[in-house]
Amino acid sequence: METTTATTTKACATCSHFKTTDATEGECRRRAPQTIAFNVDDDVKFESRFPTTKASDWCGEYEQA
Repeated sequence: METTTATTTKACATCSHFKTTDATEGECRRRAPQTIAFNVDDDVKFESRFPTTKASDWCGEYEQA
């Protein structure tokens, strides 16, 4: 007897925490935005951003949209 198991990838594209920004990418909004520091001329600037992921990515914190 052969057993077949169907698996479905729980990808970012169908996660309730994912916000689409274009056809293949988006932002993961599961957690708060992360602060990024960078140099501009002689000043240090700070910006907060959500992590960018591909729609086909996945993680262990998926929640069905």
